[in-house]
Amino acid sequence: METLTPDELRKKYTDPWVTPYEEILTLTDEFEDKIELIEYHPCPIGSDWMITQYKRTSPLIVDAKRDGNKHTYYVDTGSVDIELIPSYQAAGIQEASINGDEVRVVHAGLAGAGVGAALCRGKATGVKRVEIFDHGGGSKVGRAAVITPKLRKVIIGIDDTDIPSEGATWTLANNIGVQIQEEMGYRYLEHITCQLFPDNPNKTRNCVAIALVFAVEVGEVDNLVDCVVSKLKEFTLSDKTAIAVWDKLDVPHDVEVYGLEAKKSMKYLDEAKSIAENNNVRVEYVTGEGGLIGALAAIGLYNQPEEYSKVYAKE
Repeated sequence: METLTPDELRKKYTDPWVTPYEEILTLTDEFEDKIELIEYHPCPIGSDWMITQYKRTSPLIVDAKRDGNKHTYYVDTGSVDIELIPSYQAAGIQEASINGDEVRVVHAGLAGAGVGAALCRGKATGVKRVEIFDHGGGSKVGRAAVITPKLRKVIIGIDDTDIPSEGATWTLANNIGVQIQEEMGYRYLEHITCQLFPDNPNKTRNCVAIALVFAVEVGEVDNLVDCVVSKLKEFTLSDKTAIAVWDKLDVPHDVEVYGLEAKKSMKYLDEAKSIAENNNVRVEYVTGEGGLIGALAAIGLYNQPEEYSKVYAKE
């Protein structure tokens, strides 16, 4: 076995067929029974082939998706034997574990997929070190453990920052996410605009709420939330701004149902407060309470890409 840091790997292996991944992140939560593995693939729009092969090969992978060059794998912790079959099951994850403040994921692949397992991932930003068991390439198997920091995923729903005469929640939220990444080093992963009930008489105009997603070290969640609240207090134009915070991998079913209902019908503050309390969703009233209705809906819609931008017509 050969253990190398990304810098050591870049210096030692300069083969023209090794193309480095851009970045690798591993997110988990307090239960530590699953991992959200995010990999930014070296090719411009990623590789559906890789997503398909990993899902076919490894029983540890609950699901996987591609969004541009961002590959996301939802992985159960554990260790399994995987059978590599050219074309049919060419690459996968055979082990995923959390040890202290580190996450260890063992990849295995045939031929080019083996090069990706051992060398391409090892050069990525976010990797602490890689343990290379087999290098891969040609017709050979490549196998390596990629070790990364354990990070906590934080979803923050935001609503009601503008007024009829000026402002825009989606742009303010994005600017805050960018500022926090630049100033604090917290990784700003996603910005999702969630369409809510179009006929809400209380809307500013388009009736949308925003979900921001960050990856931070476990002990930094409170500081992240404080930063978001502080910036909203500084820049919001509304006296109803509120946020909802969720730092676990799975969004509660009741919150997801609430998010869907908020797209189709009026929702009121008492219900939002009750659902947030019953599901242990953290709530911060920045300048008022009204924004909780949309902020909670954004949490519920976060992991439903087929729904969050959909517009429901009047029935």
